[in-house]
Amino acid sequence: MQEQVEVPDMRSLQVPASEMQNGMQNLSSQFEYACGSIIGRNHVLASKNNQDALRIVLWDNFVTAVVCDGCGSGKHSEVGAKLGSRMVTDAIADLINQGLAISESDFWDVLKINLLQKLTDFVEIANDAQESGMEFVNNYLLFTIVGLVITPSETVTFSMGDGAIGVNGKLIQIPAYPDNAPPYLAYGLYRSDAIEFEIRDRLPTAEVESILIATDGIDDLIAAEEVNQFWQEDRYFKNPDAIRRKLSMLNREEVKPDWNKRELIKRSGVLSDDTTLVVIRKKR
Repeated sequence: MQEQVEVPDMRSLQVPASEMQNGMQNLSSQFEYACGSIIGRNHVLASKNNQDALRIVLWDNFVTAVVCDGCGSGKHSEVGAKLGSRMVTDAIADLINQGLAISESDFWDVLKINLLQKLTDFVEIANDAQESGMEFVNNYLLFTIVGLVITPSETVTFSMGDGAIGVNGKLIQIPAYPDNAPPYLAYGLYRSDAIEFEIRDRLPTAEVESILIATDGIDDLIAAEEVNQFWQEDRYFKNPDAIRRKLSMLNREEVKPDWNKRELIKRSGVLSDDTTLVVIRKKR
């Protein structure tokens, strides 16, 4: 999967005077990132695509990143995940550049409304193609969201669905929802009160050292590896492909001879589900 990372032209930004005074502007130069994604073993066996997606956007006055995981039962859930990662980061960027603060509850309500309108537009296009709206949503538009927003004064992590979030070395796995049915954003097309963004962490940006966000495929990774390596080791930030390579190595199938038993021992990859993670940390 091709990760999407954007560093827009900083000259076009208008940073509020209050933020300029606290010395925390130019966030894009204060934080560094690493990211990677790999298709899960089960999806390879089922001849499916990687249904995860990620996107990172760095501006002078904010940083935002999102990972999305398409619903496993959807025929083309990778489409929704890729659209979702772009939609969410773009919508967050729009609201921040309009002057809305992430500390206000209205920010997350407006974000939800804007995203549902974008999904509505997609469904209308599908209806024109004589595909029922419900069928289109189920096949294309069901995806979870785990994300972060860093502004000069405040940092927030949020989710809509399962996955994992680690802030300053403390990793929390968001448990699976009953019947493995998370509150997908698209459910709000039929009942808007059925979904809400959950704020997972809220802390002053001055206290942020590292943040990890990941899809639920990280569960197998946690069982196999020390996850703190991804925010502690410099190699992941120096080589943009380092995390993907690490995940690929863990999912490599190996066949080795057991000379005593005179048989071949097959070891399967340890990551059964698609696994995607983004790590952002303060530059050292």
